[in-house]
Amino acid sequence: MGENIRDVMTPKPVTMSATSSVADAARAMRDRNIGDVIVLENGRVSGIVTDRDIVVRALAAGRDLHATQVGDICSREPTTLAPTGSVEEAIQLMREKAIRRLPVVEQGKPIGIVSLGDLAVVRDRRSVLGDISAAPPNH
Repeated sequence: MGENIRDVMTPKPVTMSATSSVADAARAMRDRNIGDVIVLENGRVSGIVTDRDIVVRALAAGRDLHATQVGDICSREPTTLAPTGSVEEAIQLMREKAIRRLPVVEQGKPIGIVSLGDLAVVRDRRSVLGDISAAPPNH
């Protein structure tokens, strides 16, 4: 399996400033059919916010989605990986940290993102997760 993460990552991840509103992040996720946005401060990765974060940390908590900033609800200091990292390294990090997404960072800047589903497709395309992850999105 010796593939680099660069070969399996989704390039050009959606990023937003930590001061962007949660409503803006939700719209970006809807419009791009994604489940996460990388949060930046001074051009550097400072967090990641997922669709689940929006539901649990903002909506269910009764926060105003237009006034709440993504920096207030994101997971801070996310685990990241270099584009030269291996698929095996990504799998190990996801297992150890119990995470589903890894921002791919080069010289401090986000250049991609790799998800559990991406790795399932690489590892075993015929697995249930691999099959679902490889399917086109349903709208």
